[in-house]
Amino acid sequence: MSNSVSSKRLWPLLVVAGLIAVVFGLDFHRYLTLESLRNNEGELRALVEHHPVLSAAAFVLTYAVVVGLSLPGGAIMTMAGGFLFGLWIGAVLSVVGATAGAVLIFLIARLAIGDLLRAKAGPFLARMAKGFERNAFNYLLFLRLVPAFPFWAVNLVPALLGMNTLFYVVATAIGIIPGTLAYTAVGDGMGLYFRAGSEVPLSQVLSPEAIAVRVGLALLALLPIAIRWGIRRWRR
Repeated sequence: MSNSVSSKRLWPLLVVAGLIAVVFGLDFHRYLTLESLRNNEGELRALVEHHPVLSAAAFVLTYAVVVGLSLPGGAIMTMAGGFLFGLWIGAVLSVVGATAGAVLIFLIARLAIGDLLRAKAGPFLARMAKGFERNAFNYLLFLRLVPAFPFWAVNLVPALLGMNTLFYVVATAIGIIPGTLAYTAVGDGMGLYFRAGSEVPLSQVLSPEAIAVRVGLALLALLPIAIRWGIRRWRR
C-alpha cells in the first residue's frame, strides 16, 4: 500500500522529467536565445500589437513552463518581457510568470519527495528544517536576492524543508524583483542594439554596483534573524 502511495506521489515529478527530456530532445530550448528574439522581432511585435492580452497571457504561461521545468532561459525570458512589453509591464509579467513556475515545481517537489525525505531525515536535517521553518521567509528572501544561488535549487530547498506555501509565494515574488527589473531594463532597449547590429550589454546586469545593491538587500533580509539571535544571546 505504501509503495502504491509513493508511486502516485512520484508521477508529477516523472512528468516533469519527461517534459524536460522532450524539450531537449526536440531542441525547443534553442528558441530561448537572444538570436531567436533578433530573428523573430517583427513577428513577435506584430503579435503583441494585435493581441496584447493573449500575448501577455502566453508570455506568462511560457515563463512559468521555463521555470517549472528548470530550463536555462529565465534571463532571456525576462529580457524578452522588456523587449516586447516595455519595462514596467514586462517586469510585472516576468515576476508573475517566474513566481508561478517556481510555485509549481515547489508543490511538485514537496508532494513527491518532501514528506518522504523529512520522514527519513536524520538529526542534522531535522534541526535544519526546524531552523528554516522559524525564519523561512527571511532565509528565502535572502536566497532570492543573492545572484550566486541557482534559481532552480532555491525552488527545491524550501519544499524539502517544509516551508509554508504562502510565505514561499510572497518571498519569491519580492525577492526576484531587483533582478527582474535589471534584466527587463536591458530588454527594453534591446531593439536599438538589434537594429544597430551591436552586442546587447549584459555586463551591466552583473556590474559590481548592481550586485552590491542586491547583496545589500539580501543582508537586510537577514537583519531580523540577526536581531532575534542577538536578543536571545543577551537574555542568556
